[in-house]
Amino acid sequence: MATYDLVVIGTGPGGYVCAIRAAQLGMKVAVVEKNTTLGGTCLNVGCMPSKALLYASEMFEEAAHSFAKMGVSVSAPKLDLPSMMNFKQQGIDGNVKGVEFLMKKNKIDVIGGTGRILGTGKVEVSGSDGKTQTVETSSIVIATGSDIARLKGIEIDEKRIVSSTGALSLDKVPASLLIVGAGVIGLELGSVWHRLGAKVTVVEFLDR
Repeated sequence: MATYDLVVIGTGPGGYVCAIRAAQLGMKVAVVEKNTTLGGTCLNVGCMPSKALLYASEMFEEAAHSFAKMGVSVSAPKLDLPSMMNFKQQGIDGNVKGVEFLMKKNKIDVIGGTGRILGTGKVEVSGSDGKTQTVETSSIVIATGSDIARLKGIEIDEKRIVSSTGALSLDKVPASLLIVGAGVIGLELGSVWHRLGAKVTVVEFLDR
């Protein structure tokens, strides 16, 4: 059974930064991650890919509507959605590789699987292959991040009804798109698909 000073469950911006700092302070550290890539929601299916699509869609809209005002004459831009998605993926891959490098540089063990706290100083990790292992540690940090809010009676199939994750990887521009929730993620993704040609409607529970 492996023994650590610190085990961090989750490798998003909270978890991996915590693990790196602890290792720099001389602790023996492991991180537990259930996904195949490090970086959590933010790097893989959140802030970073959405910013890449925001930037690309803004360039598309600028070329269509603003270049002429600035004295730049170009033909009407054509959307190559697969290439735009590839641009987004390159950004994800670069960030994920950066986190992997930092883990190795700081001698942090990466344990793949879903972490479960068994009791004081014991974390059980269940791998995708069904095997489990238990690690002992002096301290545990829970950095498991966020998940989508599900609406009662509505099944998210990631085809017609998609989460924010699915909305980052649509294979075509929808004619119309209803965004439930006018938070940062909803408005970012709504902006992306509106710029690319979708008719977007936003529904928000609050008054602003």
